[in-house]
This record gives sequence, structure tokens and C-alpha cells, in this order.
Amino acid sequence: MKPGKFLIATPSSIGDTNFHRSVILLVEQKQSGTVGFILNKKLDYNLDEVMEGISVKIPLYFGGPVEQDSLFFIHQAADLIPNSLPISDDFYWSGDYKTVIELLNSQKLKEHQIRFFLGYSGWGEQQLEDEIERKSWILADASKESDWISNSSATLWKDHMIALGGKYLLWSNAPENPSWN
Repeated sequence: MKPGKFLIATPSSIGDTNFHRSVILLVEQKQSGTVGFILNKKLDYNLDEVMEGISVKIPLYFGGPVEQDSLFFIHQAADLIPNSLPISDDFYWSGDYKTVIELLNSQKLKEHQIRFFLGYSGWGEQQLEDEIERKSWILADASKESDWISNSSATLWKDHMIALGGKYLLWSNAPENPSWN
């Protein structure tokens, strides 16, 4: 598993509250473990509501259950943001936070180029591989979908279920809670 891949939560009738219907972008893989961010769990508040010095409204996302009081970001502006860490040819994570704030406030960095997360998703050594083997996740190529950062995250999981077809197609229209059926 290398960075730049999607992890798609497999359908379940009773889901984990953190990962139910999640699509995660893997950003780092080391022998000690793996790091990723949930892409489709938008929070009810914006960056300017939790951080001082921000003059623009930028949505925040729940990145995962680890370090939920820490801010992380994925972007497409490595040429503007020093110390960016590559994920793929198109995406980077982290970098100089002061520069990011300056670029946002001056509108040289736009919302469609960056996504902010509170917390991250993490797995210890061999943990994620075991979960994939148990079919808790489907691994997919993220490079084919380079526009996820600028599009709504509301249908990302459903869109993947439709693309997978077969038995997953049925899940694409299932209610979030089976008792709503």
C-alpha cells in the first residue's frame, strides 16, 4: 500500500461511527504504520471558527479519530507552500502553516486547492493490511479522481459503491441507518 490510494469502507448495516461510509486518502506508509484522512466527513464549522488569523471561510473535515485536536491539511500547492510532503504527483500534505495562512488571507491559495482536517486516521504496523484482508476496506487508485479536493464530499462513498458495481450497487442506495428503510 502506498500513499495516494483510496481506502473505501466496505458496506455494513451497523457501522463504526468513525469509519462508516468513509473514503480515506492514504498519505503516508511506513513500516511502523499508515496515516490517512477521511475525505467525506465535513464538519459543521469552518476553519476561521477554530483558528485565529483566518479571514476566509474554509470548511473543516473530520480526518479521523487520532489527534482530533490537531489541524492537518492536504493541498495542490507545493510550489507555494514550503516543506510540503508528497502524496502523489498532484497532492501534498502538511507544509509551512504560516505561509498557508498568508496565502489563504491574500487569496493566492483558494479553497479548491486545499482541504483541512481535524484529526487523522492511523493504523499500527500490519493493522491496515489485516483489515483489508478481512474485507473491511477496498483499496482503490486515487489518481483517477484528482478533483475530489474541489468537489462536494457528500456523495463520494456512494459514487465509489456505484463504480464498484455488483453487490456494492445495492448499498449505494441503502439508507445510512437500516431502520430508516
